[in-house]
Amino acid sequence: MTFPINRISKLTALVVGDVMIDAYLWGEINRQSPESPVPVLLKSGKDSRIGGAGNVARNILAMGAKVHLASVIGNDISGKYLEQLLEEIGIGTGAVITEHARTTTVKTRMIEGTKHMLRVDEETTDPINGDSTQKLKSEIVKLLDSQQIDVIIIEDYDKGVMSKKFARFLIDLAASRNIPTTVDPKLDNFHSYKGVDLFKPNLKELREGLGLEVNPNHKYSLESAVETLHQVLTPKMSLTTLGAGGMWLHSSEVNHHYQNGIARNVVDVSGAGDTVIAVASLMLAAGAGDLEIAKAANIAGGQVCEKSGVVMVDSNALAKEFEA
Repeated sequence: MTFPINRISKLTALVVGDVMIDAYLWGEINRQSPESPVPVLLKSGKDSRIGGAGNVARNILAMGAKVHLASVIGNDISGKYLEQLLEEIGIGTGAVITEHARTTTVKTRMIEGTKHMLRVDEETTDPINGDSTQKLKSEIVKLLDSQQIDVIIIEDYDKGVMSKKFARFLIDLAASRNIPTTVDPKLDNFHSYKGVDLFKPNLKELREGLGLEVNPNHKYSLESAVETLHQVLTPKMSLTTLGAGGMWLHSSEVNHHYQNGIARNVVDVSGAGDTVIAVASLMLAAGAGDLEIAKAANIAGGQVCEKSGVVMVDSNALAKEFEA
């Protein structure tokens, strides 16, 4: 199959979930602090990037498609800066809601070379309030009424935007309009995503969500856990990512297929899951087969791990390796 870049470029996605800022401080460590036995990072550079659900949206744009984001941020300096970043690159922000007394999530990583030394988090993880939930629902309905949305991607980071009731609202709303839904889950709402088109846990999320010991080196263990996942949540398709080990696909079309990991010079795994769900969702909406979806997502996730920090997929490099 030729990589469907022409079909993908005609698509529009809606990403719903927790958005954040990924901030970076780079430098060198040449000495210990005289105040405490800790290293001193002499800063040589800094950067801020859109993260979480926003990074999924960035990857959608990088693939040539259009994208809207639905989320809740704080009424603070970081929130205003995040909105500015989103608008500057062309992500639709009509469904990004501001909630007073909420802290916009910022993850600051301190890095020497390519080695992470420390991460500092600023965030509120309490559930968003009732008013914010109602505004978010209203703006999403308004968006679906005014735009052609080809896929809804739920990116759950357990930061308070998603809830069991809100998840059900989204899935039912999408089904009523024949829009496929895909999910990148976390533990709190793992069991809330019943009946979606594509469910993408990583190995840790699969273990925690099902409460099972899963050994990825034993086919039966992984196959059994995925069978349980499908019995409990009935997704049309699941992609369980296994880090450098590749991913495990199961669906009505493809029965338990292992997609081999590709040898890479892994520099940083940050954001790889965001890339995988973005590419898999667009491939699904473009009408690709399940094996092609898994192949493209596997390649894309591996490619971004070869770069430092949270980065976007390179659609040309993806297409080239997909067709090789």
